Amino acid sequence: MPAAFRSATPLLWALLGETLTQRAGIVNLGTEGQMLVGAATAFAVTAHTSNPWLGLAAGAASGMLLSLGHALLCLRFRANQFASGIAIWMIGFGVSSLLGATLVGQSITGFAPLAESWLGARLPFIGWLTPTVWLGPVATLAAGLFLFRTRPGLCWRAVGESGAAASAAGLRVALIRTLAVSTGGVLSGVGGAALSIDYAQTWAEGMSKGRGLVAVGLVIVARYNPWLALPSALLFGGTEALVLRVQSAGSDASAHLLHMLPYLVSLAVLVLSCIGTGARAAAPAELRAVLQR
Repeated sequence: MPAAFRSATPLLWALLGETLTQRAGIVNLGTEGQMLVGAATAFAVTAHTSNPWLGLAAGAASGMLLSLGHALLCLRFRANQFASGIAIWMIGFGVSSLLGATLVGQSITGFAPLAESWLGARLPFIGWLTPTVWLGPVATLAAGLFLFRTRPGLCWRAVGESGAAASAAGLRVALIRTLAVSTGGVLSGVGGAALSIDYAQTWAEGMSKGRGLVAVGLVIVARYNPWLALPSALLFGGTEALVLRVQSAGSDASAHLLHMLPYLVSLAVLVLSCIGTGARAAAPAELRAVLQR
């Protein structure tokens, strides 16, 4: 279980961000690029300052800055959301590769587990938790409460259902959608930072390995609901942890095939989720209109 949670954490942050973005009626395929930029920036800052909290903040900020490019293209210049997202993805990949060229091989001291704190000493069964891991479920709960239990969350969802009706009701649709996209950027940047300075504690080009794209798909599995993001992310994380355990046991199965397994499982569950009308009914109306174009 600890291995599954640690593996699922970077994906969970990105999934939460994309869920909040899509609830406002915007799809952002650039989540993968935002994760990569967040991972590279967080690792660079942590390596120079020896402070993983500063690295985490820098990763979140870099993810947000890149996501604002998507907001500008889609909301100001009315660009196709899918084309814009792919452009952001490629920009993020290029920038992270350039920034990370000097980071390969460097070592950092990431977040310490709770076992090294007074709380972990008293509750040893949670000693494996690190800040990005235990903050993930907290962020999940907070996102769900915001979206379904607050007035701003109601406005957020209203914009996703009908921008025209929300505008007629006096809501600033463009501002809310910009906030949604930038929030998604912040959370995907945190996911990338969690990957480089907590989970792997190293940097490698393209280290997110498609987690950002998996997050976009798992939004459908989670029924556009932040409270379902954690079990959806654990689907991927648990399978990845299982693969690592099988490899450590000396399995003769091809390593390449084993590494495909988390993505195949996620794809299979996504296909099953799309059968019938459940997934389509859960999607915000504005998002359904975008997908049908």
